[in-house]
Amino acid sequence: MKIVQMDTFKIAVPLIKPFKTALRTVNTAEAIYVKIICDTGVIGWGEAPPTLVITGDSLQSIETTIQTVIKPVLIGRSLSNYEDIFREMNASIVGHSSAKAAVDMAVYDCLSQHANMPLYQFLGGYRDKLDTDYTVSVNSPQEMAEDAVSYIQQGFNVLKIKVGKDDSSTDIDRISAIREQIGKDVVIRLDANQGWEPKEAIRVIRKMEDLDLQIELVEQPVKAWDIQGMKQVTDAVDTLIMADEAVFTPKQAFEVLKTRSADLINIKLMKAGGIHQAQAINSMAEVCGVECMMGSMIETKLGISAAAHFAASKKNITRYDFDAPLMLSKDIINGGIIYQGRNIRLSDIPGLGIKSIDLTGGAGDGN
Repeated sequence: MKIVQMDTFKIAVPLIKPFKTALRTVNTAEAIYVKIICDTGVIGWGEAPPTLVITGDSLQSIETTIQTVIKPVLIGRSLSNYEDIFREMNASIVGHSSAKAAVDMAVYDCLSQHANMPLYQFLGGYRDKLDTDYTVSVNSPQEMAEDAVSYIQQGFNVLKIKVGKDDSSTDIDRISAIREQIGKDVVIRLDANQGWEPKEAIRVIRKMEDLDLQIELVEQPVKAWDIQGMKQVTDAVDTLIMADEAVFTPKQAFEVLKTRSADLINIKLMKAGGIHQAQAINSMAEVCGVECMMGSMIETKLGISAAAHFAASKKNITRYDFDAPLMLSKDIINGGIIYQGRNIRLSDIPGLGIKSIDLTGGAGDGN
């Protein structure tokens, strides 16, 4: 089975409500879709959203990288030798993890279709159902509490709360207001998106512990490059600390694991450069006794389906952040994972299970 064609498309889907973090505000989910066609007629799909403040990738850089760097490497190559394909793709250009991730998931879509297996089974098949959290954007304490109540009423029982913007005392007010409104039975996770300094993070987290706000974990409390600072926080508090932006590559994961700078690792395909590299990160973490979460950017159901299939295939991935498609004003994907409130079910259709895609709403011409 050889790759004979590779096309890219631009898509844009408005969000129901702006998504706000300490790093950015998103009003529209934009992405580059990649379509791989094989000589057998098998078609594989992948997605890469631009996240300049996290990955450094824009729509233009993603599409240019796929078309001018990766495509020439892959056209004509046999997928039976996919280990070498991934090696050459990763060696073809430094960085550009989002472009690599989109092509990676399209290749895996083709491979698992060729094997006549849904992707999660092709990768290990540990489970076929997941539960996602729901993210509360950073706003005023009152608005965040109201949003939290709304999501609980929709059936979600795990909330990921964005903090790290403005002063840290406001973050305490935000979480206090949310906890007061939703009670003690709902799981709360915090994501500071690098918004605190180490001593500030320690002070804030300890205060929340003293207030018995029952925080399950805090994600990336300090700058991504500050591994020592993250370790300082991890060692000083009882609350679990999760590395996110600090871990893109297996080498970075190794440094975090070796130094015990975090209790958990958040894997994202857009950071790792796809499933192939994400498997290496998860395997290292599992050997070290460190559980992983599978996260995502603001993506459509295409990219999230790939992430969910990977997460479902591995025992060591125990937490899931796959709410992005629920934030979109419309679903342009026919097929893929199936949402039933907070529950996600993976279908038995081979590959990612993509039946068709509406590329008319904000999509550009294929290249």
